Amino acid sequence: MAQRGRPLHPHSRTQRRDEILAAAARVFARYGYAGTEMQAVADETGIAKGTLYLYYKSKQQLFLDAVDRGVLRMKEFIHTAADQVDDPLERIETAIIAYMKYFADHPEQVELWVIERAVFRDRQTPAYFRHREAGIEVWHDLLRRLIEKGRLRDIPISRIDDVLCDLLYGVMMTNHFSGRTRPPEQQARDVIDIAFHGILSDRERRRRAKRNS
Repeated sequence: MAQRGRPLHPHSRTQRRDEILAAAARVFARYGYAGTEMQAVADETGIAKGTLYLYYKSKQQLFLDAVDRGVLRMKEFIHTAADQVDDPLERIETAIIAYMKYFADHPEQVELWVIERAVFRDRQTPAYFRHREAGIEVWHDLLRRLIEKGRLRDIPISRIDDVLCDLLYGVMMTNHFSGRTRPPEQQARDVIDIAFHGILSDRERRRRAKRNS
C-alpha cells in the first residue's frame, strides 16, 4: 500500500481505477442511475468518498467509464479464449462459448447497457455497438478466409456477421430478462449447432434446391 501523503504508483492508480469501475458497475446495476450515490460506490470499493472524487468528479463520467470497461473486459475475455485456437471455424465456436460464459458471470453489464440506453439516449452509439464496430474487421477477416477455403457459403460477410451477432445479443438479453439459467457452454453449443447446421434436414434442403432451380 502507498504511504499516506505520497502519490500512488501509476500501476496502483490503474488498479484502483479498475476496482472503482468494477464496484460502480455493481452499484449502478443494483440501484439504477438515479438511485446511485457516489458514497455507495465508495463504500462498495472500500475507499473514502474523497478518494473516489480524486478519480471521478462526476457520477455521469463514472457510469460511462464503467459501461466502457464492461465492454472492453468482454472483448478481452473473448479474444483471450479465441486466440488459443488456430482453426478459424473453431475460433468462432470458442468465441461464442466465451461470450455466453462472460455474461453468465457478469449479469451487471446487461443492466448497465439498459441504463445507458434509458438515461443517455443522446449518445450517438451505445458502448456495446461502438466497441463491436471498432474490432469487427478481425472477425470479418476470419470469415473471409473460411469462405475462400470453401468452408462457408459464399455470401456477404456482413450478412453472416449481422445474423450471428444479433443472435448472440438476443440470447444474452433473453437470458438476463427471463432469468434463464442454462449452463452457458450448453447454450453456446445449441447456438453453434443451429447457426452452423441450420434446422432443415438434408432431404428438405434437396427438395427446396430442386424447387428453386
